[in-house]
Amino acid sequence: MSRLLVGVTLERICKAVLLLCLLHFLIIMILYFDVYAQRLDFFSRFNVRNSSRALPYANASRPNSTAGPLGPELLAPSTKSVGSNSTIAEKPLPPCPEMPPGLGRLLIEFSSPMSMERVQRENPDVQEGGKYSPPDCVPRQKVAILIPFRHREHHLKYWLHYLHPILRRQKVSYGIYIINQFGEDTFNRAKLLNVGFLEALRDDESYDCFIFSDVDLVPMDDRNLYRCYDQPRHFAVAMDKFGFRLPYSGYFGGVSGLSKTQFLKINGFPNEYWGWGGEDDDIFNRISLNGMKVSRPDARIGRYRMIKHERDRHNEPNPQRFTKIQNTKVTMKRDGIGSLQYRLVELSRRPLYTNVTVEIGRPPPRPPRG
Repeated sequence: MSRLLVGVTLERICKAVLLLCLLHFLIIMILYFDVYAQRLDFFSRFNVRNSSRALPYANASRPNSTAGPLGPELLAPSTKSVGSNSTIAEKPLPPCPEMPPGLGRLLIEFSSPMSMERVQRENPDVQEGGKYSPPDCVPRQKVAILIPFRHREHHLKYWLHYLHPILRRQKVSYGIYIINQFGEDTFNRAKLLNVGFLEALRDDESYDCFIFSDVDLVPMDDRNLYRCYDQPRHFAVAMDKFGFRLPYSGYFGGVSGLSKTQFLKINGFPNEYWGWGGEDDDIFNRISLNGMKVSRPDARIGRYRMIKHERDRHNEPNPQRFTKIQNTKVTMKRDGIGSLQYRLVELSRRPLYTNVTVEIGRPPPRPPRG
């Protein structure tokens, strides 16, 4: 009898152990497949974000790399033929995201050798004239990027090296225009930007956003989106030149953006600031006097690295700038895009940008003192 009880007890214990083993096995399998699914999802997103590295000419140089664009041959909409008289169209492209994934801080340096040939190899999707539109979504705006320029070829190579990939990652439909001042007379940044506004619209009247950028400033975070906003935008709020701080509350220099409507509302930029300084403050005054406010990104995102250089010849500080700034309310209606005069010397479409060389005249003679 006792042996029978012992046998029954052992049988129950064995069954309990077997059930526990089966339960343990099921739990292990559930956890395994859950972890596997998470890893698969992670690596699929990782591969999408970095798929451009597997493509020829992907920008692998890049200390600024966060995510690369896919080639148009892979993402462009297509149609599949199903017969001699019919096709099946792909679904329409979605709108580009407000904040594209994969953006963040960038490593910006200017010590590596740079050439236009290298930049061109890195950006095979950029069309002649420095134009690009994302192949996988419908962009929210059409952006013209205008750069006042003279004798800055060294800086331009680095600017193009960094900005083309940044703009593509931001899903921007854009064109780059280098507004080159002809001759050696005194430089006039704001007048060149007025010229760029008109010439860009003559080239493509669908532009509705204009970014005005110095050629020596590169953003350190591609979450600083190059697009236009409800209010005029100041992008370069934290330059290394100023210790990554805004030098004063009314500062509007370096890189800024206005929609077409905003630009015309302030009569464009002033044409009478010859030499260095003052035009940015005049533009800030025009914005304020027309009932608008300047918007800015967070200082942690609006950081910029400046390419160090000596002051350009024929761009000495303008001694009249402080007097002119005080008179913006009087001068802005007569001095601006409506009064612009210039002569187009050359317009040529280069592989990475459109060159616009113009003659804009020279400053009027200064009135004699006393």
